Amino acid sequence: MQRNIWLMAVSIIVILILINNTAYYFLTKRTLEEALNHEMLTLAKQLEISLEQSRLGAERFQDQIGRELRAASIATQYALDPDVEKVTNEQLAELRDKLGLNHITLLKREPDDIVLYRSSDPTQLGKSTRSWDPWYTAFNQLFDDKEVTVDWLGQNLKNFWSGPFEVSSTDVSKIYKWGYYYDGASNYIVDPYISYELQDEYEKLTGVNRMIENSVKHNDSLLEISFINPETFPDGKQTIHPNGDVQEHQVQRPIFYGTYTLKSKKDTELVRTAYLSKQMVTLKEVIDGKHVFKMFIPVDVTDKGMSITDENGIPMNGYVLSLVSDYHVVQEQLDKQFLNLGLIIIIVTGLSLLIAYVGMRYYRQSRDKAVRVTQETYVDEINQMFHSIRAQRHDFLNHVQTIHSLAELSRTKELVAYTKELTGDIRLMNDIINIGNPAIAALIRSKISQAESHKIQFACSFSGLNMQEMGAKTLDVNRILGNLIDNAFDEAVKYPEEQRIVNLTGNQTAQELELTISNICAEAAEVITKPLMQAGYSTKQDEHQGLGLSIVKSIADKYKGTVSVIAEPESCISFIVIIPI
Repeated sequence: MQRNIWLMAVSIIVILILINNTAYYFLTKRTLEEALNHEMLTLAKQLEISLEQSRLGAERFQDQIGRELRAASIATQYALDPDVEKVTNEQLAELRDKLGLNHITLLKREPDDIVLYRSSDPTQLGKSTRSWDPWYTAFNQLFDDKEVTVDWLGQNLKNFWSGPFEVSSTDVSKIYKWGYYYDGASNYIVDPYISYELQDEYEKLTGVNRMIENSVKHNDSLLEISFINPETFPDGKQTIHPNGDVQEHQVQRPIFYGTYTLKSKKDTELVRTAYLSKQMVTLKEVIDGKHVFKMFIPVDVTDKGMSITDENGIPMNGYVLSLVSDYHVVQEQLDKQFLNLGLIIIIVTGLSLLIAYVGMRYYRQSRDKAVRVTQETYVDEINQMFHSIRAQRHDFLNHVQTIHSLAELSRTKELVAYTKELTGDIRLMNDIINIGNPAIAALIRSKISQAESHKIQFACSFSGLNMQEMGAKTLDVNRILGNLIDNAFDEAVKYPEEQRIVNLTGNQTAQELELTISNICAEAAEVITKPLMQAGYSTKQDEHQGLGLSIVKSIADKYKGTVSVIAEPESCISFIVIIPI
């Protein structure tokens, strides 16, 4: 039985430890994941700032190219005749080479069109611009007002307008930046232009794409970075020319910086959600066999300017930054931390079990020691009782001889007194033997000896005691009796010998066990008003801990019993303990 209790206690401790550690494990896992997500978001914000600075640098470099195109336009106009009819294509080719441009074209206004009238590129000659929206509108504004106010991307300087780098309408394999100058001194618009090579070289060295390459290269978990146009993503915008050529517009590219190779069917929806809600959106998914973690971060550039438009050609004031991370790397970091956590859990669990084992062992040893001491006391008291019985039997012949001698001498009075004393001692011993519970009988026997040494008249009477059906453990009953008797003896010794009277009765029925002890107490009526059952309270003047009656009360409460105190006439106090069976 004790082994089963021990195993049950250990099992409960192990289960509690496992539950606690499991909860701690998953809570820590969640905390680590949130910390890593926060770290990724911080990295994303840092990249956003760095990339935005690089993008702004590229935009400023493009603006500088526009200023140089304006300067080239003015130089061209000064070198040419103000009448376009007197200008030759050979002159434009010569100026092109001197100014380091790709080509120079002159635009002439006709009644219903603006055409490419002279050019250093023969393929440009005679091309109509009527379908070039919004370029055609900008050309008309230059001819009319010498200023462009069209709501589109571009660089407005005095008598000059330049659009962003864009795919050529006459050669869709080329990307150029054109400048348009007209100050009214001639009958044509000067149009110098330069290829994307210069801008591309700058961006490769210091621009956004270089920053993206370095960021991906030096970060183990980053797989891909994309600057996404949320309005044209994922297919972009294309124009079909009458000659059948398909023109992709540079300013309407779906991905205008970075790469986009790790694709998910949810990307379009998530990009749109991030752009419209202005909130970051994330996605965990397996793509091409890789467990990836995507972050879509909206970026606002309202006050910074940006060469990007929606599908209708309207300039935009924001884009979406996409970062794709290898979640396997993140998971490896988590697993490494979880391994450390697992070792800690194992060590803590082992220590907890060791402490529990030591505690249980100490408890068992303390309990066994208490049981052993109780048993030894019980054996000693039983031996004392048997010794008293053997002593009575040993002295029986002497008692008979004494009685015989008193009878022969006709000393009737002395004979009566002697036999009365003898029969009282025998009756008391028989009463002790008849208690029915050896442990209680042994306790009473030891208390009788204690009473004799203190000249206390100790009378006790028990009826119906049954060791198996007492309603409480014998050890607890003995604790109650021992504390009550000691308390009564302590009070009785305060009075003269003839008043030292203590009476103990015990009665067991089918419903309850009742123990009553009475002793002399001159101040009984006042004493019963005191908190006698409170731990630490004592009416004694010498050093007492005041625990005896408190222990009696706690044991009675343990068995749902009661303890009552009454003051009886003739200066007597009684304690009554009732324990239900």
